Amino acid sequence: MLTYITVIFSSEGAKPSKVFDALNNMGFQPTTGNYDAVYTWDKEATLEDAILLADKVVMSLKGMGVLVKLETVGNSDARHED
Repeated sequence: MLTYITVIFSSEGAKPSKVFDALNNMGFQPTTGNYDAVYTWDKEATLEDAILLADKVVMSLKGMGVLVKLETVGNSDARHED
């Protein structure tokens, strides 16, 4: 599974380099294209794992004046069957 992050910066917030340092410390790697960084899971993550990662991102970036969008793709143990 992969979790992509998009960051929206504010001129009143932290410098992008500080934000990316915090993301890198959580395991995100910068990327180019539609997303700013990607987190590669070392296991088959569950929906709960993805939510816990989102919690960590929010707590780590708290007070930096940025907005984030997370998108996790891939197989999940928590899939809903129709």
